[in-house]
Amino acid sequence: MIEIQNVTKVFGAGDSAFTALRDVSVTIAENEFFTLLGPSGCGKTTLLRLIAGFEPPTMGAILLSGRDISRLPPNKRPVNTVFQNYALFPHMSVAQNIAFGLEMLGKPKAEVQSTVDEMLRLVRMEELKDRRTSEISGGQQQRVALARALAPHPEVLLLDEPLSALDLKLRKEMQIELKRLQSETGITFVFVTHDQEEALTMSDRVAVMSAGRILQIGSPQEIYQRPAERFVANFIGESNFLDATLAGDGVTLAGDDATYPVNRPEGVTDGKVSVLVRPEHIGIGGDTGLSAKMETIVYSGEATVAHLRLPDGTAIKARLSNTPQGRGDLPAEGETTTISIAPGAITVLRD
Repeated sequence: MIEIQNVTKVFGAGDSAFTALRDVSVTIAENEFFTLLGPSGCGKTTLLRLIAGFEPPTMGAILLSGRDISRLPPNKRPVNTVFQNYALFPHMSVAQNIAFGLEMLGKPKAEVQSTVDEMLRLVRMEELKDRRTSEISGGQQQRVALARALAPHPEVLLLDEPLSALDLKLRKEMQIELKRLQSETGITFVFVTHDQEEALTMSDRVAVMSAGRILQIGSPQEIYQRPAERFVANFIGESNFLDATLAGDGVTLAGDDATYPVNRPEGVTDGKVSVLVRPEHIGIGGDTGLSAKMETIVYSGEATVAHLRLPDGTAIKARLSNTPQGRGDLPAEGETTTISIAPGAITVLRD
């Protein structure tokens, strides 16, 4: 559906020039929920604006269904955008807001009414169709903004952090609703967020960005379980980074004679490496393993997080699920214990 080909975007000129995107290339499939994920200033919103047509690329091309749209104005692209600020008309009803864009396109009244009814059903707002948007909740306003953007049946819907203004519970509910809407409409969604949970919950694929570049693209499972670089591993979820020695298809950790099997990333040679172990893949206690001192134990409802320290001073976290059967007794704070790593849980990082 979308092809981004070697796109660079530079703002300004001379000494004040700022490169927001650096030679970015990515292909987004038809009917895909694709997320651009990264911290503020990484270039994700700039890339979204280039797809929408609000900014032209400095170099490179943007193709939609094989057609170069790099220089087309926004109103000539079969693309709609939902912004952080929903920009609804407060004096209009829900139905009138949804109908507005269709009326501006000159659609017949019967078609407008039919589409508005379809969109109201899709976002489950039939009972509120006559209420002004100034009189409904933030979550309901978000649904209206989505319905208005979906009403012209665009080929691509761009979403620029549309859930950021919602409270935590409502944001989680809307994550599921957005995925349902994308699945039911079959429209390609390109979603921008800095929230890793949003990206993992909704996406078919995720592109992790930093400093104007895409560092890794993959499914949520791939990005979380097999991050290619330290930045990706650190940005997605909680992480433990350990020093290790790579030889062949195995690593040994500092302070441990055991060899752990690993997948060798492309371009990484034998020798000293940095490895990732997620906190949920670490067990506490047992006759063998790395020696560690228990420092702090934190109960967080569904899990207990143990903060430990290795003899070389490296801090490490273990996340233990609080099951109804219990998770067993933990060493007291200040005691020395051992930690074990689940088979296949060590990831070698390129950097």
